[in-house]
Order: sequence, then C-alpha cells, then structure tokens
Amino acid sequence: MSQPVKPARPSRPTKKESAEGSGSTGTRRAAAQRLTMRRKLAAAAMELFATKGYEATTVDEIAAAAGVARRTFFRHFRSKEEAIFPDHDDTLVRAAGVLDAAPPQENPLDTVCRGIKEVMRMYAASPAVSVERYRLTREVPALREREIASVARYERLFTRYLLGHFDESAHHVGDDDPLLAEVAASAVVTAHNHVLRRWLRGGGEGDVEAQLDHAFAIVRDTFGSGIGAGRTTSAGTPASGPAATARTAGAEGEVLVTVARTDAPLDEVMRAIEKALKKN
Repeated sequence: MSQPVKPARPSRPTKKESAEGSGSTGTRRAAAQRLTMRRKLAAAAMELFATKGYEATTVDEIAAAAGVARRTFFRHFRSKEEAIFPDHDDTLVRAAGVLDAAPPQENPLDTVCRGIKEVMRMYAASPAVSVERYRLTREVPALREREIASVARYERLFTRYLLGHFDESAHHVGDDDPLLAEVAASAVVTAHNHVLRRWLRGGGEGDVEAQLDHAFAIVRDTFGSGIGAGRTTSAGTPASGPAATARTAGAEGEVLVTVARTDAPLDEVMRAIEKALKKN
C-alpha cells in the first residue's frame, strides 16, 4: 500500500541568510534612530540659539535640553554650529543614489536636476524649521560658513557626475565639455539656491518644486544643448547632449522639423519643440 506523500517542509533560511536579513533591518533601524537623535539635538540647538543667542549657548546646554549626555552630542555632531544641519549627510546620500540609478538614456543634466531636488525636499519637509534656520544663518557668520560648506559638497557631487560623462584627460582645443560640465553643475546648484532663498524669504509658502522646475528649465535651455554635442560613442551613437533638436523651415516658418533619437525622453522632445517655436 502506497504511503501518503508528506507535504514538503518549507525550507528555513540559512544562518548566513538570517544574518544578512537581520543586518539589513538592523542597519535601517540604526540609521532611523540616528537621524531621530540628530533632529532632536538640532531642535534643541535652534531653540537655544533663538532664545539665548548663538555665542551664549554651550554644547552642554544643547545636550541637556535634548535630554542626553554631552558625549552623545559629540557622537552626532562635531560642533554646535553643525547641529542645526541634521539632514545634510542623509540627503547627500539620497542625491548620490539618484545619480547612481539614472537611466543610461537620460541627459546627465536632467539627472543632476533630479538629484538636487532631494535637497529641496529636505527643506520643504519642515517649512517652519527651514525658515527659522535660514534666519539664524543670516545672523550668525559661523552658521553661514557651515551652510556654504554644505552647499559645496552638493556642488562637488554634481560636478563629478557631469565630468564623469566626459574624458577630461582628453581635453583639447575645441573640446569645451569639461568646462561646460563644471559650469552647468554650478548653474544647477545656483538655480536651486536662488529658488530656495526666495521661498524661505517668503515664509516657506508656495509650490517650491514648481518654481524649481521653472529654474531648471532655464538652466537646461542655456547649457543642456551644448554638453556633449557632436560627440559619438564607439558605436557611432551620440554619447550625451541633446536627444532631440527642432528647427523651423520655410519662408514663413510654416514647417517645424524635429530630429530625435528613438530613446529620447518625451519631455526632452517637447522642450526642443517648444524652444524652436519660441525662437520663430
């Protein structure tokens, strides 16, 4: 008589798999706890700076206000001026993640614009805090210097990304891509900072992301069509630069001719058409 077949017992994860899974969860939990504590210390610092003044506030007072020991403060920040910028490190990681995950057909300048949006979203997540922090950085030179140093980190990240699309060592007369990449990265950061300051001066109100998109459109129109123009890969396809161009033809300008790569993003095609129509 045949014996009934026993259902297969579900396989258990190996010790290695269990360790990797718990390690990943543990890492995320530790990162969340770290950010929570950094924000708690930052809130305490900002309140003391606003009430007592920056110079009169000590690290011990910030730690006490946050309900932690002095050594806990220094595990998260190196100085009291660094304490009111708790999110910059994590935001830099997210921005770098956007660059690393960019689709190969995307114009590198568009990728950079998407990356820096992570910075704007950091500020927009807490408008009241961002406005107060802006006020403090205007009044305290040490905080202003810290802010400038933070902005420089983003600019270096985006510049390296853009330069990575060109062979800087092969720079020769007539090849301005490395120069244009560096200028474009600075322009993106400057456009972001201009919109951010305007939004903060207005009390953190309004659709700041829409304002940022408008500023980026200006940067793309100014620099985007020049980066990598005319350069080709070993396969004979454009290495970067405009995925679509459009121009008018005919005496009256009745005809609009658009040339686009098959992998060109639709929004880039539409921008090329809109730009050509405005020039006509």
